[in-house]
Amino acid sequence: MLPGIPATADFPFQTLHADDSLLVLNKPSGLLAVPGRGADKQDCLSRRVQSLYPDALIVHRLDMATSGLMLMARGIALQRALGQLFERREVHKRYLAVVDGRLAPAQEPGGWGLIDLPIAVDWPRRPLRIIDAASGKPSQTRWRCVAFDDAANSTRVELEPVTGRSHQLRVHLQALGHPILGDALYAPEAVQARAPRLLLHACALRFVHPATGAMLALESPPNF
Repeated sequence: MLPGIPATADFPFQTLHADDSLLVLNKPSGLLAVPGRGADKQDCLSRRVQSLYPDALIVHRLDMATSGLMLMARGIALQRALGQLFERREVHKRYLAVVDGRLAPAQEPGGWGLIDLPIAVDWPRRPLRIIDAASGKPSQTRWRCVAFDDAANSTRVELEPVTGRSHQLRVHLQALGHPILGDALYAPEAVQARAPRLLLHACALRFVHPATGAMLALESPPNF
């Protein structure tokens, strides 16, 4: 493994793992994962990483407002191999979020519950998503309460997406009646205002390295 590259003013992300096959990066909130439309949306994690690793290619994405672990492949062959791991749901991801109100713990073994609600594009208001039983795509999120903050009236929640729909975690928590603090897309204004950013962080990644066959597990605690 190469030495980690610390966050700086010019490169505000951290490399947690780097080898000849792949990179695991810590994306800050507020930075796009890939270029967007328009000249003002060209600065992004992928381009900053490619200035250091020219062969780095995107495998998956995080929302601009979400922070945390993101995986990139080094070269097309590894991009394909990692993409197949995602398709087979063999990349295990975990997130931490802080949501509005008291979310009652799930009664299933281990305290994990399952949100099983189909998600569709809200075409009149895209890129927003909605729960739509008729035309939505199957979408599942495992969740578990970590702690309730009585003073702040908020709950810290662990989340494991089973599927990978756009905005899935944000939409599913909104559907439970507990939007994420700081969520400018899906939370009421009062809940948005309770945090300076979206309190959603990709805190853990675990998968079998496609080149070495070794289990690779990385963690990144949130700064909230």
